[in-house]
Amino acid sequence: MFALVTLLILMLCNYGDVFVVSSLNAEGIALLSFKQSLKEDPGGALNNWNNSDENPCSWNGITCRDQRVVSVSIPNKKLSGFISASLGSLSELRHVNLRSNRFFGGLSSELLKAQGLQSLVLYGNSLSGNIPFEIGSLQYLQSLDLSQNFFNGSLPTSLTQCKRLRNLVVSQNNFSGSLPDGFGKNLVLLEKLDLSFNEFDGSIPGDLGSLSNLQGTLDLSQNMFNGSIPSSLGNLPEKVYIDLTYNNLSGPIPQNGALINRGPTAFIGNPGLCGPPLKNLCSSDSDTGSSSSIPYLPSNYPPQGGENVGKGRGLSKAAVIAIIVGDVIGICAIGLFFSYCYLRLCPRGKRKNENAYGFEKGRKAKKEFLCFKKDESETLSENIEQYDLVPLDAQVAFDLDELLKASAFVLGKSGVGIVYKVVLEDGLTLAVRRLGEGGSQRFKEFQTEVEAIGKLRHPNVVNLRAYYWSVDEKLLIYDFIPNGNLANAIHGKPGLVTFTPISWSTRLKIMKGVAKGLVYLHEYSPKKYVHGDLKPSNILLGHNMEPKISDFGLGRLANIAGASPTIQSSRMASERPQQRQQTSSTASDAATFVSTSSLGLYYQAPEAVKMVKPSQKWDIYSYGVILLEMITGRGPLVQVGSTEMDLVHWMQQCIEEKKPLSDVLDPHLAQDVSKEEEMISVLKIAMACTQGSPERRPSARHVSDAMERVPISSD
Repeated sequence: MFALVTLLILMLCNYGDVFVVSSLNAEGIALLSFKQSLKEDPGGALNNWNNSDENPCSWNGITCRDQRVVSVSIPNKKLSGFISASLGSLSELRHVNLRSNRFFGGLSSELLKAQGLQSLVLYGNSLSGNIPFEIGSLQYLQSLDLSQNFFNGSLPTSLTQCKRLRNLVVSQNNFSGSLPDGFGKNLVLLEKLDLSFNEFDGSIPGDLGSLSNLQGTLDLSQNMFNGSIPSSLGNLPEKVYIDLTYNNLSGPIPQNGALINRGPTAFIGNPGLCGPPLKNLCSSDSDTGSSSSIPYLPSNYPPQGGENVGKGRGLSKAAVIAIIVGDVIGICAIGLFFSYCYLRLCPRGKRKNENAYGFEKGRKAKKEFLCFKKDESETLSENIEQYDLVPLDAQVAFDLDELLKASAFVLGKSGVGIVYKVVLEDGLTLAVRRLGEGGSQRFKEFQTEVEAIGKLRHPNVVNLRAYYWSVDEKLLIYDFIPNGNLANAIHGKPGLVTFTPISWSTRLKIMKGVAKGLVYLHEYSPKKYVHGDLKPSNILLGHNMEPKISDFGLGRLANIAGASPTIQSSRMASERPQQRQQTSSTASDAATFVSTSSLGLYYQAPEAVKMVKPSQKWDIYSYGVILLEMITGRGPLVQVGSTEMDLVHWMQQCIEEKKPLSDVLDPHLAQDVSKEEEMISVLKIAMACTQGSPERRPSARHVSDAMERVPISSD
């Protein structure tokens, strides 16, 4: 053993001439081996891990007791690499927490040699492979969280030997096979069990009813469990919510104990189930599933009030007409006012020096945009005033003069300013958004926010290339995206009777790209952005119909810049639908920019009416509505007879009534009936994304993974 340690020290001493002979103990050397296995440590989380110390007890993330390492906790530090087996040599190790990093590779059996391990938390990484059989040797293990990874294979039978387990969470992986024999009988101390979003099959073990200490939710959803629901599940504590959605269960639903008085949302997604609380009775010979039927799928929306919530969102025809007439009158009045101001304040001799979008050409334009300029005697301090174009990309080769001299065309207007298509003399095409004229005292705040957004670079996210700030003007310069937005691609441009619908394979390609863009914004962007206003009009389409998410962070920038009204990242319950602003897209042609509308409300998650700060799960809900829109060809608000219903509620009703797929499918996809299996797969993902409870919605990364498993067939 001494020779082995000596050899290890010599190896480390010769590794890249980094290490020198020191008095660091064996546990420190084992941890340095773990550090060397990393590929990336962008935040420098392990910078103070070095061999100049006698022991590692002062290192970041390390906790010792009696000079022995008992805990390694380095969560959410963007660490990348494999998990070194050297951690298994820490004989007193009790806790390992490496959640929300970027570890890959398998889980080494050597790591499990730390026999005293009590908690192993690895969720939110990219780990894969099987769970080693040696997991059963961890007799003191109380918490095992492997969720949101790519583990596969069956759960090892030895897991049932971990009889002290209280928390077992393996959701959102690729596990398969049946649960080990004696699963419920041996793990009777379990307080939390989450097996959701895997591919477990076989029957649900009857001994799960023995888990008398369970709390919260027994989550078996989104798997392939088959057979009947064991009546023994009724023996679980009555406060436990049993989620069996998205499986292949069949037969009558037992009516005993914890299974009594459960709503249908706990069982839908199982076409073979019958009896209360579902509508299909077991005594009938109703069709319980066919290739042309949509399987029961879960959705808890709308919450607390169901139909009343859906109906409350709708607008009558009279109200819509009144709003339109009022808008037209208001626009005309504003137009007359500005025309009057223009004629009174702008002499004709000056207009010839202005370009196509109202900016005066030449350097003077830096301080004098349009005719509504401040008196030159009114100046601000130099640390607030900004009179030059600020590039956010090293490839920006144009300056403000070139921008102002360029040909420009109005693309659209919205509550956050006017957007122009600008063509420079060298042919480069850009999109320029003009924000408000206020906010002169908030330059530093604007600068911080816009430069953070400018760092984002992803194939499925619109690039912000540069910005300009002055007292009178705030400009955002984006890449121009040529093929309009997704709303027009699905429904056609407003005013045009005919259009060329996009095929199923193109829709699937777009849906996958949007999911990848969300993963980037949620997990890999510097601030882990939440879009908060995702909808088809904010998804632009490039040369090859590749999707690009736009307008993230726009509401905050507009607020800082003084644009009014602005979109709100937070949705207040007191707002009426007709008061909501549907933001126009950032960089596309004139048809991309739709008029102000209340339809954006229906892409918002149910919790938006009572929470101020948006979350990533809001974006997931919005993405699910967009998926439904692309499958059905219907807008977010569906006309059902004389009433209106939001798309999610309408789809859930179709599922409950077991309508065939052809009844809900976009008529333009009729020629793609051979892709039915793919469509149903996407429909399942959509309904998972639009579940009423945010906790039940998958993360963007797992949505993207699920979408990637749906093949794109050739047209």
